[in-house]
Amino acid sequence: MTTGLRFAEQAVEASVADAPGSIRALRAAGATAFQTLGFPSTRNEDWHYTSVSAIASAQYVPAIDRPAHVGAVTAASLAPFTFGADWPLVVFVNGRFAPSLSTLGALPAGIRVLDMATASAEQPEQLGRVLGTAAPADRDGFTALNAAFAGEGTFIHVAKEMVIEHPIHLLHVMDESGAGVMSHPRHVLVVERHAKASVVESYVSLADVPYFTNAVVEAFVEDGATLNVVRIQREARAAHHVGTVEARQGRDSHFITFTFQTGAALSRSNVYTVLGGEGCGCTINGLYMLDGEQHGDHQTRVEHVKENCFSREAYKGLIDDAAHGVFNGKVYVHPEAQKTDGKQTNHTLLLSEKAQIDTKPQLEIFADDVKCTHGATVGRMDETSLFYLKSRGVGKVLAKQLLMYAFAADVLETIEHPLIVEALEKLTVERFTGSSSH
Repeated sequence: MTTGLRFAEQAVEASVADAPGSIRALRAAGATAFQTLGFPSTRNEDWHYTSVSAIASAQYVPAIDRPAHVGAVTAASLAPFTFGADWPLVVFVNGRFAPSLSTLGALPAGIRVLDMATASAEQPEQLGRVLGTAAPADRDGFTALNAAFAGEGTFIHVAKEMVIEHPIHLLHVMDESGAGVMSHPRHVLVVERHAKASVVESYVSLADVPYFTNAVVEAFVEDGATLNVVRIQREARAAHHVGTVEARQGRDSHFITFTFQTGAALSRSNVYTVLGGEGCGCTINGLYMLDGEQHGDHQTRVEHVKENCFSREAYKGLIDDAAHGVFNGKVYVHPEAQKTDGKQTNHTLLLSEKAQIDTKPQLEIFADDVKCTHGATVGRMDETSLFYLKSRGVGKVLAKQLLMYAFAADVLETIEHPLIVEALEKLTVERFTGSSSH
């Protein structure tokens, strides 16, 4: 057992004693589960290509043990990350809720956006019914650790037949004061029958300092509802990031996610959903861009439980230098899930001789009337196209940008919000030219 693991266990024990209201049970379950599970090792199949020893050996200070303080973070310093939009905004600075920087405005009746502490105090029964049910504390070590330090996060509830016009933006920012901090945000999203909502999660940094973000989202998409979640991970190069989304879907619902991953020395993104009602579906897409010695891991699991459901999944990657990408996608079809329609693809472009990708799309099918496909491709920059552009007077840097943009554009354009598409397209073009930090 490493020093860092002992430190984590001691911190977990201390966190339970002062847990607020309805969060206490989740913390206690997390503390028990983490002491049993600990951090995963590469002997675990789902972590075979990703060692978390750098996280397990570190001695991070829990964000909830530090006073909430925005320090030098201002609305102006957040402007580059808010898409120039006047959307409802919930800000967390160094792992703590920052009400002075949050701008929820006048939300329509039937739409509630509460920080987790307020939700625990004002909506204990409603929160208690769902908290920890989609992402139980004993799922894995990181989910257990998140549960053990639960307390910061957001509870979003959208009443039946309500439609939110603009996305709700959850912005997590770290600055120099966040060095050595571990934050464990837990967001709970409930979209009731025939309602529609969009949520953007952004994880960004104003300073290149070491810290650890371990986020969990529990999403409940009820009958006929639509939930769109965009996750943008632009952490500091010295940081570590683990993010998990767990969704539960009702009949005729649609759950849509997009994961954009460019930051952190070590990052892991987990997207899991259970298609638990007839006629429902999910669309799970993502783009990862890695360089230097970054390690980025993407894991997805789509569980088809009922019949006449669909799933669509497309991930693309651009990997340069000695960076290492991982994609492991699972589609599991239960015997009762007849007439399943599933499609999964992963395409990766390697931009250097040392760049690596380990990709493993998987299908486990126990029904006989299904239509499922999966595939993966790995390639290098098309030298013929590069030569063609250069021969037409296009400089080498611009030619490379254009080819990378063309590769990434189709998956980026699946995002339904134009302001987000525009911002992420710009980051994609700038990524490997030295004009953007991450």
